Amino acid sequence: MMRGIMLLGLAYVLSQFFRAFLAVLSPFLRADIGANPEDLAFASGLWFFAFAAMQLPVGWALDTIGPRRTSAVLLLIGGGGGAALFAMATQPVHIDFAMVLIGIGCAPVLMASYYIFAREFPPARFVVLASVMVGVGTFGNLVASYPTAIAAETIGWRASLWALCAVTTLTALGIWAFVHDPATPEGEERGSLLAVLKIKALWFIFPIMSVSYAQLGALRGLWIGPYFEDVFAADAHQIGIATLLMGIAMVIGTFAYGPLDKLIGSTKLIVIIATTFNLAALIGLVIYPASSLVLSTVFMAAVGFFGATYALVISHGRKFLPPQLIGRGMTLLNLCSIGGVGVAQFLSGKAYAASQPATNLQTPYVVIFTLFAALMAAGLFIYLFSRETNE
Repeated sequence: MMRGIMLLGLAYVLSQFFRAFLAVLSPFLRADIGANPEDLAFASGLWFFAFAAMQLPVGWALDTIGPRRTSAVLLLIGGGGGAALFAMATQPVHIDFAMVLIGIGCAPVLMASYYIFAREFPPARFVVLASVMVGVGTFGNLVASYPTAIAAETIGWRASLWALCAVTTLTALGIWAFVHDPATPEGEERGSLLAVLKIKALWFIFPIMSVSYAQLGALRGLWIGPYFEDVFAADAHQIGIATLLMGIAMVIGTFAYGPLDKLIGSTKLIVIIATTFNLAALIGLVIYPASSLVLSTVFMAAVGFFGATYALVISHGRKFLPPQLIGRGMTLLNLCSIGGVGVAQFLSGKAYAASQPATNLQTPYVVIFTLFAALMAAGLFIYLFSRETNE
C-alpha cells in the first residue's frame, strides 16, 4: 500500500502544479496565443469549477467502487488528456477546454488518499497524515514556479506540457497497479449526501473551507504573475522566484500545522490564529500595493504560510463524520474549498475587467486584494461559532 500512497502523493503534486502553473506561463501564453489576464483567470476558474463539480460524484465513487479505480481512470483520461490538449492550444479557448479536463482528472487524487487514511488509520493520526500529504503535494507549487519558467524558456511551454502529459499518464497507470481499496466492514450502513448536510456542526466550517484556500489558490495560481508583471515590470525569472518563495512558505506552513495541532490540541484555535495573520497580509497588499517588489513578495509569502490551513480545516470537519459518510463528507468539504477558488477566480477576473481603464497600474489589483480580504473576514467570523469536537 505504501507504493500506492506514494503514487497518490505524486498525483497530488501534479494536481497542485496544474492549479498554479498559469501564473508563470502568463508571459509566454500572452505572447504566443494572445491569452490576457482575464482569459487566464477564466481558464483557471474553469479548472477549479470542474474540480469542484466532480467532488460529489467522486465521493459516491469512493464509497462505492473505491479509491483505486476512481483516481486512476479520471487521472488518466482527464489529467493526461487535458495536458495533451493544452500542449496543442493555438487560442485561449483551447486552454479553457484543457483546464476543464485537467480539473476533472485531478479531482479524486487527494480525496482518495484521505479516504484511505480515514479507513486504515486511527482518527488521531488523520490530521498529521493529511498535513503531510498536502505538504508533499505543495511541492507541485514549487515546480510550478521558477523551474517551470526555466523549462518554458529552455524547451518551450508546449514541450513542457507534453512532458507533463507523459508523467501524468504514467502516474495514473501506477495508481491502477499499486493502490489497494480499503476493506468495507460487512453490513456497514450506506451513507448519503443528505445525511452529511444534516450534520449542523459542518455548516460553521463550510464558509471558512470556502474562503481559506480561495484567495491563496487565486493569488498563487494566477494573479501573482500579472500583478508583478504590470505593477513592477517583473520578468519571467522574477515572477518565478516570487512564486517559488510563496510556494516554499506554503510547504513550511503545511508541515508545521500538523505537529502544532498535536502540541496545542485545538485545531480551531490554530485555524483562527493563522487566518487572522493571513487576513493581515492581504490588508498589507491593499495598503501597500506598489511600494516595492520585495515587500509585495513578503506579503505573498505570508499569505502562503498562514493560508496553508487546508488540512487543518478538513481535519476539523472530519471529526463530525461517521465511517459511512467519510467519502461523501470529505469530498463535500473539498467541494467548498475548490469551488471557493473557482468563484474567487471568476469574481477576481470580473473585478479586474471592471476596473479597466485604471487610473494607475495597481488599482485593479487593489480591488482584487480587497475582495479576497472581505471574503476571508466573513468566513473567519462564522468559523468563530464552530464546535471543536463532536462531543
